[in-house]
Amino acid sequence: MTKFLYAVSALAMAAALGGLPGQAAAADLATKPFYKAPVVEEWNPWMIRLRALGVVTENRGYVDQIPGSSLKTSDAVVPELDISYFFTKNIAAELILGVTRHTVSFSSAPGVDVGKAWLLPPTLTLQYHFTDFGAFKPYVGAGVNYTFFFSQKAAGGLVTDSHLKDAFAPAVQVGFDYMFDKHWGWNVDVKKLWLRPSWNGVAGGAALTGKVNLDPWLIGTGITYKF
Repeated sequence: MTKFLYAVSALAMAAALGGLPGQAAAADLATKPFYKAPVVEEWNPWMIRLRALGVVTENRGYVDQIPGSSLKTSDAVVPELDISYFFTKNIAAELILGVTRHTVSFSSAPGVDVGKAWLLPPTLTLQYHFTDFGAFKPYVGAGVNYTFFFSQKAAGGLVTDSHLKDAFAPAVQVGFDYMFDKHWGWNVDVKKLWLRPSWNGVAGGAALTGKVNLDPWLIGTGITYKF
């Protein structure tokens, strides 16, 4: 009988001890908060903008063979496409594409045109975007422009030939996007180019050379779309 009571007591103690770990684990599960993984926002590095672009040139060109001569260039307003790629949320590269048409004339001889030309001025800049201002996202940038001149035409009459040479130019910019939501926004952008192509032509049968210091301001505004 004593042995039987001893065996029953041992079994009861073993059962009680065996239940403790399970009860402790259940208690731990009851007291520990449920962990939920944070939502990772999908991020796409591409952005495009469609802007109206004003090309405002400076009138500081000259003809080498005519002392005191000065050349001026007409301004233009054109549509422009901008493609940006963000390497990070702060660092981006921007390429602008568009064409403009300008007339070159003698400012020292009003009414006397030199010629007309179309310009393709792709400009590539590296930008820093500030991201601590909510929907307002300003940026600064610097880069290089290379302008192609095509469909060039002399004015006729006194000037029988006119040719502007393709040229590189440094560029700086400042601007901002104001985002209405995660995709759509409004952009304002200002660039300064130091573009000074060489020019040669023929006037009155004489060969002429010179430089057309365009040095344009590119002032644009339009729609932003962030993918």
